[in-house]
Amino acid sequence: MIWVLLVGAIAAEVVATSLLPRTQEFRALRPTAVVLALYAAAFVLLSRVLLELEVGVAYALWAGLGTAAVAVIGMLVLGERRSAGKLTGLALVIAGAVLLNLSGGGR
Repeated sequence: MIWVLLVGAIAAEVVATSLLPRTQEFRALRPTAVVLALYAAAFVLLSRVLLELEVGVAYALWAGLGTAAVAVIGMLVLGERRSAGKLTGLALVIAGAVLLNLSGGGR
């Protein structure tokens, strides 16, 4: 169950980050409310995850996989450019998250 919560925290953070441009620097009320609610949900879920996983492992997975997901969304949905360096960086972030997970992060 803890992994479902972690995936939920990551998903909430990724969607919130992807919606940030729509807030128009927090002047658009509805998108701003959605972004703030999603970030709040991400932190609530992450705080629950931290009851069972080490903070270093949980945060690395949350931040790393979230960053990778936002970068992929940027390239596939938002039209950001792709490069060998960017794709290599994404692979390294994912590899690092996997290695941290395999090292055992339970309490």
